[in-house]
Amino acid sequence: MTDTEAAVSRQVWDRGQWQADTDAVVVESAVAMVYNGVSHAVMMTTPADLEDFALGFSLSEGIVDNPGQVLGVDVIERSEGLELAIEITGAAFAALKQRRRSLAGRSGCGLCGVESLEQAIPAVARVSGGFVLAPEALQHALAELGGAQVIRARSAGVHAAAWCDSAGRIRLLREDVGRHNALDKLLGAMTRAGEGGAGFVLVSSRLSYEMVAKAARLDIAVLAAVSAPTSLALQLAAQADMSLVGFLQPGRQAIYTGEGRFLHGSAQEACSGLAGVEGGRA
Repeated sequence: MTDTEAAVSRQVWDRGQWQADTDAVVVESAVAMVYNGVSHAVMMTTPADLEDFALGFSLSEGIVDNPGQVLGVDVIERSEGLELAIEITGAAFAALKQRRRSLAGRSGCGLCGVESLEQAIPAVARVSGGFVLAPEALQHALAELGGAQVIRARSAGVHAAAWCDSAGRIRLLREDVGRHNALDKLLGAMTRAGEGGAGFVLVSSRLSYEMVAKAARLDIAVLAAVSAPTSLALQLAAQADMSLVGFLQPGRQAIYTGEGRFLHGSAQEACSGLAGVEGGRA
């Protein structure tokens, strides 16, 4: 077993017969996000790619505005779980303390300590991304997704988030028990690797507003998922001019917002012979 899987015994009933065997289950661990010595949040996550997670979480949650404000990350083992000791610049930490102070002593609405609708549903900036994609690029990425999920192949029970280029080739992929965590890990890995631009993010989950907000903060122009979007995800994606694709399945996909980034009709046919095109219910 690895740090991401654990061996367990089980009793299996199969067509009237009982059989004892062992199984590999994905590890879920408590990980404390600690900024400059102050605990900010505890996440339940798969303990892999934690440096990517620390950077991606810090950026997608608006704790830092750019990767240069993250000065260092240390992974510390505690008896109760893991601690990510994240050192950020003084200005970023001062802003974080002010944000925390504004919530002190107030009753929360149940969304991670936020206490107003403005905080629960943040405004999102418009993304860039003046490129087009062929629908087949998403199909190509979907075909690659299963084979690229190493943890899922061994233990299942995890979500994946993948960065794909304009031809649909998977360039980076991260996995986690939590769909938000998988996306944060991917966003951190993309930042560290200098990836971005013409391409798209593919996730193995539904599309909620948090997923759209996180992607928008990192200027992701196209976000695709194998499952459904929510109404608020569509609202935020439209505000951000993000292309949102749901129900990505073999031979079929549904574009809900930003359809102008996808080739249609004769334009698609004219480009079908070019390599590396840039760019029901389903």
